[in-house]
Amino acid sequence: MNHAVIHNTSASRFEADFNGELAVCNYQRQGDVLLLVHTEVPTRAQGSGLAGALVQAALDWARDQGLKVRPRCSYVASYMRRHPATLALLEAA
Repeated sequence: MNHAVIHNTSASRFEADFNGELAVCNYQRQGDVLLLVHTEVPTRAQGSGLAGALVQAALDWARDQGLKVRPRCSYVASYMRRHPATLALLEAA
């Protein structure tokens, strides 16, 4: 399923509408690091790929901006483990 994800810079999140309900991936930017702090989708959207689409949009933006990523959200950390191509974005420990 193709999800239309919007980068809402004023709210520091990536978001998508799911049948009138809002799905989000919230972030905080600290210099050259993007903290991905929370991902939430409506219960009806679970399993639809929407959370993954939100996270991938955030990771794509981080890559385009030359940012490193610090996952603070367990879903983001899990997503990155399942998609090894994204691991190069991780902030050095």
